[in-house]
Amino acid sequence: MQKILIVDDEPDITTLIKRYAVREGYDVTTVDDGSKAIEICKTEDFDIIVMDVMMPDTDGFTACRKIHETKDIPVLMLSARGTEYDKLFGFEVGVDDYVTKPFSPKELMARIKVILRRHKKTAPKNEDTIKIQGLEINLPGHTVTVDGEKTDLTAKEYGILEYLVKNKGIVLSRDQILSEVWGYDYFGDDRTVDWQIKLLRGKLGKYREHIQTIRGAGYKFEDKN
Repeated sequence: MQKILIVDDEPDITTLIKRYAVREGYDVTTVDDGSKAIEICKTEDFDIIVMDVMMPDTDGFTACRKIHETKDIPVLMLSARGTEYDKLFGFEVGVDDYVTKPFSPKELMARIKVILRRHKKTAPKNEDTIKIQGLEINLPGHTVTVDGEKTDLTAKEYGILEYLVKNKGIVLSRDQILSEVWGYDYFGDDRTVDWQIKLLRGKLGKYREHIQTIRGAGYKFEDKN
């Protein structure tokens, strides 16, 4: 049974999510603050965390960052604010998805399923590394180095980079990237792709220019040798 940790200081929200999650067959644990989430993650493992941003003691962004220092657990963030800044900041600290309150519980469950499916770890096969100048992508390890230095990408940033590189020279629409990396077509806002591309480029240094914006069409990875 997959385990979900729900972190929210609003009892009504926690009860609602738990009711739907239990109905879907998940094992649910609830806490009401980010600090408690950090502590419980030190001793227990979860398949996904559904966490509110604004909480009285430790906010969701801080908790997400602290948890990811030691454990690779996907996080779906809830917030009453849907500003671009909040979403960008959330992606920077490793949030997998961002849902604005009020939300549809059914859509929330659908998003949880997508994240869990995409986060499943597969056993590595033969070593397979893509090298483009000083940019090196280790596919089994999901690691990226830039001129010999490892760069820390979030799961979404890595997924986008791998998808673009494997389709080098092909223009990929935002919908295609959403469908491939997030695993759904219509739930996501296509601006999410733009935000993640911006963050990804910032981590690729001088190789950022390999990811080209094709106005009105999408993005493509171009190997400039």
